[in-house]
Amino acid sequence: MSTAYDDANEEFSEFLRTRRARISPGEAGVGTAGGPRRVPGLRREEVARLAGVSVDYYIRLERGRGTNVSDAVLEALARALRLDDTERAHLFTLAGPAHRRRRGRDGRSQALAVQRVRPGLLRVRDMIEAAPALVIGRRYDVLASNALARALYIDFEAQPVRKRNLVRFLFLDDAARKLYADWPTAARGVVAGLHLYAGRHPDDPLLRDLVAELSDRDRDFRRWWARHDVQDHGSGEKHYCHPVVGGMVLGYETLASITDDDQVLGMHTVEPGSPSEAALRRLAALADRRVDQGPTPPLSTTTRCTSRNAQQRTTD
Repeated sequence: MSTAYDDANEEFSEFLRTRRARISPGEAGVGTAGGPRRVPGLRREEVARLAGVSVDYYIRLERGRGTNVSDAVLEALARALRLDDTERAHLFTLAGPAHRRRRGRDGRSQALAVQRVRPGLLRVRDMIEAAPALVIGRRYDVLASNALARALYIDFEAQPVRKRNLVRFLFLDDAARKLYADWPTAARGVVAGLHLYAGRHPDDPLLRDLVAELSDRDRDFRRWWARHDVQDHGSGEKHYCHPVVGGMVLGYETLASITDDDQVLGMHTVEPGSPSEAALRRLAALADRRVDQGPTPPLSTTTRCTSRNAQQRTTD
């Protein structure tokens, strides 16, 4: 049975390997002499030379055998592998022993504790009426949502507890592939965000269960998880193809607490006066409907949109 330390070392070694594989010799400014290349990207000795470390030492690092890597070596590796700011921070997290087991005051792993929504975040959620809002916890668990978010996605709070998860929704619910106009981009981004969480919580058994289930049930997830890409979802834009109100382009903002970075409030925004704002207003009216008012009307021809990924599996 693997330990948290083993998992962290495997993440560290796989992250180095996948970053090395994506860089061409030309991008790194190294020559291509030495016969045909049998590996994608850079060779280990090329990374070692670029980082100014011995080949033997770099091989030990990539095999997960290095410990107490200095900041100077990590900085050199980040430069050699052309990491962006998010990837560099992830590399330091994976390498740092202090990050390998985050413990609470009672000595237990924070990731093992039952996570409950902070009352303050619940009050903020209840105050938001004009925008979809979700409280997102560890592993992209959906801890709470407002009526407009439930109308946009699904009613997470009506699902069994273990299914209240945005990653499970994206990969295991066919409705998600129709909802996102560019589902592959949205799904890859969430997988990359989940890898950031994995770096901070290598000892989270629920994360291991989630990754194992999704890897077994969905080949897209399995392939993208193996890439070890990382991405920080602070803000951005998403395109939706809602089955009732049609196409919408919504921005999103992630608001983190300075006291608890494992619970964030995610809110959607919309450009004033845009067709997306009109669609969001229609969605708000839908969210306000009462059950006894009858079924939801079908999507009209004026709001119909096309999701490029509905019912399709990706090939990239």
